[in-house]
Amino acid sequence: MEFYANRKEEIQKLFKAKEQFHRERGKLPIEEKIRILVELQKMAIDIPTTSKEKRFKRVWEI
Repeated sequence: MEFYANRKEEIQKLFKAKEQFHRERGKLPIEEKIRILVELQKMAIDIPTTSKEKRFKRVWEI
């Protein structure tokens, strides 16, 4: 039973950390959010896909 109690505490810590991360990201200026989005677009291009899958292959120019 102690194992599950420890797991519950760990999960709560993870959710709190995730919430804090999103709060901090929400406070960023729009310019920084767009820069992050462009970086994610660049990363997504390198992800291999199946031939049936259509993927957006364009990165915004800023």
